[in-house]
Amino acid sequence: MKHFDEAATRAPLTFERLVPALRAAFAAEAQVPPRHVHGIETAGGKGTVLIMPAWSDAGFLGIKTINIFPGNSARGLPGLHATYVLYDAHTGVPLALMDGNEITARRTAAASALGASFLARKNAHRLLVLGTGRVARMLPAAHASVRPIDEVWVWNHRAEGAEALAAQWRAEGRNAHAATDLETAVRQADIVSCATLATAPLVRGDWLAAGSHLDLIGSFTPAMREADVHCFAGARTFVDTDEALRKSGDLLDAMAAGTLRADDIQGTLATLCHDEQRAGRASDEERTVFKAVGSALEDLTAATLVWRAAGST
Repeated sequence: MKHFDEAATRAPLTFERLVPALRAAFAAEAQVPPRHVHGIETAGGKGTVLIMPAWSDAGFLGIKTINIFPGNSARGLPGLHATYVLYDAHTGVPLALMDGNEITARRTAAASALGASFLARKNAHRLLVLGTGRVARMLPAAHASVRPIDEVWVWNHRAEGAEALAAQWRAEGRNAHAATDLETAVRQADIVSCATLATAPLVRGDWLAAGSHLDLIGSFTPAMREADVHCFAGARTFVDTDEALRKSGDLLDAMAAGTLRADDIQGTLATLCHDEQRAGRASDEERTVFKAVGSALEDLTAATLVWRAAGST
């Protein structure tokens, strides 16, 4: 079994390759069972384990395991650790162990960009990122692969974190700034992308401009939320998979409040990628929302790219 460390996993996963690969994967057929979620409680702390399998006719089977331990911050450790194992789907033979953190972050940012490729205005150029974590750091590059992003703002609940990330992006050649007033930043953005672990809403619906695109990719459990219920009122809402209707605190809150109904959901990434004739944004004036909780299909697609880039078959 081959081993791909963080650098080897990252190298093939440029957004110019990964976003089109995800588009092809969602348009094709694959088996993606619901994720397994298990609470872990020991004398040393509490955590959650996610197990996410997927397989396809291409001959690959993959299983990602994610350990989420929020208390790790007090220990000076990351709160999330993930591993990915790729197998031969015909025989079950293990093929490779890959860096699950890198796969998760890159496929999440790529799915965000894939959603925006259908839902953000063609001329959307001002991106606001909420959060400064691993996924947030990748969003400008991901969205710039599908839209003419020439101005990036970042907001974080710790202002110094936003300042540091904006400086890093400027060093990479981006026109980047730290936002101190979240309401003003949201009102001025073409794309608002939330990549946080927030449990209380950050973005308010009355801040969102006509024609804007709201991208919600951070929260993935019913206890997490990044947008208030009014963000969905009057907007065309899409999800990555139907699982989002059961796992997203943002959607569950909005449905409970009556600002969103399940049958208001306009489609998933699969329907967007399958039916390009009626896909996505209908006008420059409408507001759109994309809510993602992550899919094992995205992990499998990224892992397959890594495997094939290494010259494996």
